[in-house]
Amino acid sequence: MLKVGPPDQYSFTGTHAAETDKMYAEAGFGRGFDPGHRPAVIVVDFSVGFTDPTVPTGAELGGQIGATNRITRAVRALGLPVVHTTIAYDNDRQAATWLRKAPGLAALTTGSPLVALDPRLERDPGDTVLVKHHASAFFGTGLAPQLIASGVDTVIVCGATTSGCVRATAVDAVSYGFPVLVPRDCVGDRAAAPHHAALFDLQAKYADVTTAADILHYLDSLGSTNPIRPHNSRDH
Repeated sequence: MLKVGPPDQYSFTGTHAAETDKMYAEAGFGRGFDPGHRPAVIVVDFSVGFTDPTVPTGAELGGQIGATNRITRAVRALGLPVVHTTIAYDNDRQAATWLRKAPGLAALTTGSPLVALDPRLERDPGDTVLVKHHASAFFGTGLAPQLIASGVDTVIVCGATTSGCVRATAVDAVSYGFPVLVPRDCVGDRAAAPHHAALFDLQAKYADVTTAADILHYLDSLGSTNPIRPHNSRDH
């Protein structure tokens, strides 16, 4: 079975972590999904503007990129979709409200080196690359109908940042009816606190937070009639 970390790994309440976990469990949050046989992987914004630590909006995410590459290789080998996203703006009007809140993102202009996918990220000519203007990979991109037309029944979300575009993408994915898996070693953020807070929230409400190794185990099982069900921290 797929495994995730202990419940308090995703807590941001310090010494009250156990109380928080108990409260969420008693409220019925954090149960597991049954994954399907046709997963797609969405690699959210592993572009230079988010993966170069010398850039104000960036962080060092080399380990997360390496772990993601292992997953995308396995997904491609199954003939299933791999989707990459990047944020790029032709003008400020494309996300005027969001850019007022987060003006640092205005540097992500079309043609800038910051919007190029990180060269450490493995790509294939058959991969889809979507340019987006907002947090979610689904908002305004046509991604949902593409996945539905491809028969996708599960979404694996990797990328950056955990508290921003990864979380938004996971929320929209489950809203479209896709079970969502988030390998925690394939997502990253600029700081630990928002990263772990987002993982806690994702695990509680929107996704099964797991690891790249366990995702690979799940992908390996897809030749069987009963793929391995990812369990989460509430199952043990």
